[in-house]
Amino acid sequence: MKEFTGRHAAMVFVGFFGVIISVNLALAYNAVRTFPGLEVNNGYIASQSFDRRRTAQEALGWSVYASASDSQVKLEITDAAGNPVEVVKLTATLGRATHIKDDQNPVFQFDGKAYVAPAQLGAGNWNIRMVARAKDGTEFTQRVILHVKG
Repeated sequence: MKEFTGRHAAMVFVGFFGVIISVNLALAYNAVRTFPGLEVNNGYIASQSFDRRRTAQEALGWSVYASASDSQVKLEITDAAGNPVEVVKLTATLGRATHIKDDQNPVFQFDGKAYVAPAQLGAGNWNIRMVARAKDGTEFTQRVILHVKG
């Protein structure tokens, strides 16, 4: 059996930290590569009207629930009494939380109870970033999480 020398210790030391640094660099690269981008262009400007918008949105008393089945996505918007809400305008971006390559802009139609749209969805977690305009002009924005089972 060979003697464990300083040279062996140095190789173990360099190899150990080389693996750690390589893994950290790989993880950092993937985190930056898959980051979808900023939520707002200027956080300070967005913060100036945040409380006013939140109060107006909460006053509507709306709840939103999302589901998916048979190549369709459904958004159920209900008021405080649980009744379906028909909005003046609804736009939405349907996508993954980690990247934008699967983003879709479904065209929702109100069927009397909920908003439905065709969508191509794979299994996993999806986000619906919706903007709805109430009849009184109030803008309602929300990120709704949708889990599609595979």
